[in-house]
Amino acid sequence: MLRVHFLQHWFNLFDSAAEAGLYDSRSMRRFVSIDLGHERVPDETIICKFRNFIEANNLGQQLFKLIQKYLGENGIKVHRGTIVDTTIISASSSTKNREGKRDPEMRQTRKGNQWYFGMKTHVGVDSRTKLIHSMVATSANVHNSQVLSKLLHGKKTQVYGDSTYMEQREVIRSVVPAARGFTQRRGSRYRKLIEGNRRRNRNKSRVHSKKKHPFLVIKKIFGFQKHVIVNYTRTLTGLM
Repeated sequence: MLRVHFLQHWFNLFDSAAEAGLYDSRSMRRFVSIDLGHERVPDETIICKFRNFIEANNLGQQLFKLIQKYLGENGIKVHRGTIVDTTIISASSSTKNREGKRDPEMRQTRKGNQWYFGMKTHVGVDSRTKLIHSMVATSANVHNSQVLSKLLHGKKTQVYGDSTYMEQREVIRSVVPAARGFTQRRGSRYRKLIEGNRRRNRNKSRVHSKKKHPFLVIKKIFGFQKHVIVNYTRTLTGLM
């Protein structure tokens, strides 16, 4: 059932589509170890109950730790560099529900000249393998720097981030004393960046841009362009 749950995330399948996919795809049945000659595919009700069980017992973090351990035992280890960043998961701002209210866990935030309503997914990404090794879900109005310490661990020696994290050097030093901060410098209207700083920013961007791949997976493959249920989104931590 856990492997069926993974397939739902990897291929963005509803419960009924997961059941149909297992009947149609031999490779899916092989992955979940189902032989139609001896057993039936679990129906959509069973798949739904299992997913709800994972959410109700908050098993996402435990799954995440087990998968990290499995990757380490098989030679896919988290290396010394971390990229920290955030993406917004938009939610419907409609109040046309039973209570006539918005989702109480969602908040409004501004990015550039545009306002968004929803949540944020904060991630720590390995700078070499592009694997997510830490993840925090918050309301959209929570500033990136407030969860920075939860995205790092003490073995890191390099931390990459955009200019949002530039003023968080003390936080980085308190969590990872040996780490060097490679956050981008920010200019202003009255204080322009010199050419040396712009060149260093471009070099940092070559590494920092790797975080786009995990966000692509979350939004395009896992289907979280729009937020549905915050607890369901948090189960992603068990799959990254």
